[in-house]
Amino acid sequence: MSEAAAKVQGVRYSPGQAEMLEVAPNVYWARIPLAGKLNHINVWLLRDADGFTLIDTGMNTPEARDAWRALLAEMPDGMRIKRVIVTHLHPDHVGLAGWLMESGAEEFWMTRTEYHTCQTMISHAEDDQTPDDFREFQIAAGWSDDAIEGYLNHYPNYGKRIYRLPRSYRRLEAGQCHQFGGHEWKVIIGSGHSPEHACLYSEKSGLFISGDQVLPGISSNVSVTPLEPNANPMEDWLASLRKLKNEVPDDVLVLPAHQRCFEGLHARIDSLLHSQEEAFNRLRDALSEGPKRVVDLFEVIFGRHINHDNFMIFNLATGEALACLNYLISEGAVEFSVDSRGAHWYGLR
Repeated sequence: MSEAAAKVQGVRYSPGQAEMLEVAPNVYWARIPLAGKLNHINVWLLRDADGFTLIDTGMNTPEARDAWRALLAEMPDGMRIKRVIVTHLHPDHVGLAGWLMESGAEEFWMTRTEYHTCQTMISHAEDDQTPDDFREFQIAAGWSDDAIEGYLNHYPNYGKRIYRLPRSYRRLEAGQCHQFGGHEWKVIIGSGHSPEHACLYSEKSGLFISGDQVLPGISSNVSVTPLEPNANPMEDWLASLRKLKNEVPDDVLVLPAHQRCFEGLHARIDSLLHSQEEAFNRLRDALSEGPKRVVDLFEVIFGRHINHDNFMIFNLATGEALACLNYLISEGAVEFSVDSRGAHWYGLR
């Protein structure tokens, strides 16, 4: 067991509001609130003599900004955040990067693909109306007219949840090594959950900041979006999990973006791979009974009925179901036909 892992076993609780919990020398755990069932994001603060390096930020909401004001007021020895690193483009990770930069941070780091994709999605969210190809994407998935109409109210939300992004950034790249908080960190890139997700691995200290690439009790959402409707992010994500298992040893202490720190990285990766293969098998069985649309497969994949009343879950379920189907199409196992409305009906080849 690593020294860091041994230390965290003595931590019997998660950090409270404005609390920084030291989980390894100069590595602090804090939480920023989120709305919904997953009510927090873990942020990681790495302490140097001249300030902190922050990993991820929280979403741009009044509650999150208030939490940061309280946390900044409690920084030890009046220290400040010097550097903001964002693992990927989702609003709970990048949402307050610009706000923190305006509050005094000096450096903003992100991978190139995440930064530019994020800027593209923000600009799309400023459209006056939902693009026709987005509507066609939803029709193809089998959305009802009511669900599509409801999407109009949610379309701008991505941009609203991200404070004005810095105009420039420092690029994170695979294989880079950086000294933060007295630890040397190697950048390891994952994909699938997002295009170029950055993780940080400290070999000497036995620490792995995983972002959303590996989580202890939930599976990262892997979605096809209207930006790239024929993409195969599931193949990317599965390949990334296998790559992480090869590059990062099992005895690290994993510092994830949600839930709690954990050990047993390889067992967790094996469990995720196994669960996904079981989902593929359930899909094959369901499609053997006859053609189905994306919306007909939610209960098969997720084990429960999902409707558009909970729009965020409905949208994520659509994206992940389509990711599974696109993966099976790429394997030659599944094909689809298109009906008169434009809905796609999937079946076995």
